[in-house]
Amino acid sequence: MSVTLCWLGHATFRIESDLVLYIDPWKLPSGSPKADLIIVSHGHYDHCSPSDVAALCTSGTAVLAPPDAASQLAGDVTPIAPGQRHEIGHAVIETVPAYNPNRKFHPKQNNWVGVVVQAGGKRVYYAGDTDVIPEMSQVSGIDVALLPVGGTYTMDATEAAAVCQTIKPSQAVPYHWGDIVGSSGDAYSFARQAPCSVTVLQPGESLTLT
Repeated sequence: MSVTLCWLGHATFRIESDLVLYIDPWKLPSGSPKADLIIVSHGHYDHCSPSDVAALCTSGTAVLAPPDAASQLAGDVTPIAPGQRHEIGHAVIETVPAYNPNRKFHPKQNNWVGVVVQAGGKRVYYAGDTDVIPEMSQVSGIDVALLPVGGTYTMDATEAAAVCQTIKPSQAVPYHWGDIVGSSGDAYSFARQAPCSVTVLQPGESLTLT
């Protein structure tokens, strides 16, 4: 089964296989398809947008979020933390740590997350807002790694390329550039340095995994 990955800008992705999954929906275009599953990585406004989550929800939508983000959202939200496994329909969600070891923006003790999404026979790693951390060495078997490259609040392009060296994904897509922080220069710098195939998407563009 093919999996379509659409970058909607900043840190927002839509993954479509036999379900429609959004990660950190923010500033969504009108008419976006409704969600079967929404994952919120942490409580910052550019990742946890109650209005965008509400616009995507139907009576059957599952929402996963850390407690601080879940408290901002209406409806039935399943709280998550690193080191968990959740099965939603035919998708498997593995939560992994995401934090800054030496910066104040994303403290480890907040238990915010990245995720590995297994759907349609593919494994997609969304790193979350994070620097390079030791726990990344446990991430494996990744078809596509979604990595922040903007620096300041997360790892930069060079550090993201080093993550690819560690986890060895088949391919990668940069995010966290083009809004708030980071530029296209960061995205293409990552593409030049990464030891794997890199697709630099523009907002609204998609990548099909077959």
